[in-house]
Amino acid sequence: MKTKKYLWGLIPLFGIMLLLTGCGSSVEKDSKDTLAISSSDVIASMDTSLNTDVIGGQALTNTMDGLYRFDGKTLQPAVAKKLVEPTNNGKTYTYQLRHTKWSNGKPVTASDFVYSWRRTVDPKTASQYAYIFSGVKNADDISSGKKPVDSLGVKALGKYTLQVTLDDPIPYFNQLLANATFFPLYKPSVEKAGKEYGLNSKGMVFNGPFKLINWHVSDNSWTEVKNDKFWNAKKVKLHKVQYYVAKDPNTQLNLYDSNRINRLEKIGGDTARQVSTYKTFTNDKFSSTFYIEMNMEKYAFFRNKNIRRAIGMSIDRKQLDENVLGNTGGFTASVIPSGMSYNPETGKDFTSEKPIKSVEKYSSYNPKMAAKLWKKGIKETGQKNLSFNLIGDDTDTSKKQNEFIQGQMEKNLPGLKLSLSNLPFKSRLQKSESGDFQMVVTAWNADYPDPYTFLQIFTTGNAQNDGKYSNKEFDDLVKRSATTDANNKEKRWDDMLKATKILTEDQGVVMLYQYYQANLTKKNVQNYRVSPNGMYNLVTAYKN
Repeated sequence: MKTKKYLWGLIPLFGIMLLLTGCGSSVEKDSKDTLAISSSDVIASMDTSLNTDVIGGQALTNTMDGLYRFDGKTLQPAVAKKLVEPTNNGKTYTYQLRHTKWSNGKPVTASDFVYSWRRTVDPKTASQYAYIFSGVKNADDISSGKKPVDSLGVKALGKYTLQVTLDDPIPYFNQLLANATFFPLYKPSVEKAGKEYGLNSKGMVFNGPFKLINWHVSDNSWTEVKNDKFWNAKKVKLHKVQYYVAKDPNTQLNLYDSNRINRLEKIGGDTARQVSTYKTFTNDKFSSTFYIEMNMEKYAFFRNKNIRRAIGMSIDRKQLDENVLGNTGGFTASVIPSGMSYNPETGKDFTSEKPIKSVEKYSSYNPKMAAKLWKKGIKETGQKNLSFNLIGDDTDTSKKQNEFIQGQMEKNLPGLKLSLSNLPFKSRLQKSESGDFQMVVTAWNADYPDPYTFLQIFTTGNAQNDGKYSNKEFDDLVKRSATTDANNKEKRWDDMLKATKILTEDQGVVMLYQYYQANLTKKNVQNYRVSPNGMYNLVTAYKN
């Protein structure tokens, strides 16, 4: 998910203090019923079909419920009664649903899932996440306009029986269903709101542990209250979850130190170093990687492999982590994060396998080689104007990160002049998606714990492939891992290793670091655990 192309949000210190003062004394008194959390930005959308980032994904995870839900690293049944094993050689899943309710008291039915899934793959919806349904029968053809929406391989066999048919086996399919894109939708609410759906809490109904109230898309704070209609409401101990957007590091820390928030997330740079001695400090390893995308469609210069390799070797990632990120970034040679996927035969971490280790040099600091490859690339392309622009987010840490990258590249790549554009997350995302950039720092967070969630976004034509990297051999290997080799664990693993090796050798994207989220959490906050898809399950979270 484009962080799920990662970010950090904005509001002046004075403004946020007014917000906190005005919200009542429950936060100030640290009520056991209320959990106050910092947010890095506003919610862009509460529409399951249109959300693309982590903040919206977390809000949907808090307020909606799919077939399954992660609690920590454990996948558990949610609306589905149990974890289902496929039939028909791995191509058919049949789910018996609990008798659950929407927050308006209406039943959640199999048809609500059918409606939601069809809506997402419908080209008219223009969902950037339609691709995640690839592998569900006819999904690709529907998204490309070749087949009708009602031919999607999902149907209601009864009010509480849902059947899903796949084109080919998907080994991680159950884990995939914990993603917000697969949540059900209440059709009357969606149709009544029309294009405004997901931009205002008014009229929305929820089937998750909490309900979002009095919210509008531009709000810098929002409130979620316990949903008494939630099927597992007895297990939910929190009565209210309050989020506050703060981008300035000093503002964030002041909120935490003054006990106005219980959880400070995504701490970076100098602040991370400053608070690393706090007893409440944690550094959560996320299945998320940051990298630079180069616009290969508009700029032939970036289609040159030597140029891309030179950029990859020009950046000292160790210094970036220590001097800028505050030790919140780990090194991994490829876009696949460590600690996420393991060899089904040997148990070895994907990033520790020989094919990946063999290409580490392309993501390692080597200024002499970088200069050599840069000069070679310039000669091959005939490029004369060596002035480019790098886009990034407008947070304090992002600005310092991009300034560091600018200094490294200008120092080690002869003749290069690199300008910077630091934009609000939403603006940066829009420019990335529209192709209105030369170079951009972005990130991806795993939607499920499998290398395919990263690899597929760099295949030719993928909606998330903003840099338009294209390599036929890479495409074929990724496709093979999801089709002909899907039921052969060993072959599928080998396909993904080979594909990752190609992407890294090509420097189809320039890897920067794996994200380690630095946080401060009050001691009385319990069971606040990150899951493999980067979400937190607040069903089991509580305060002493």
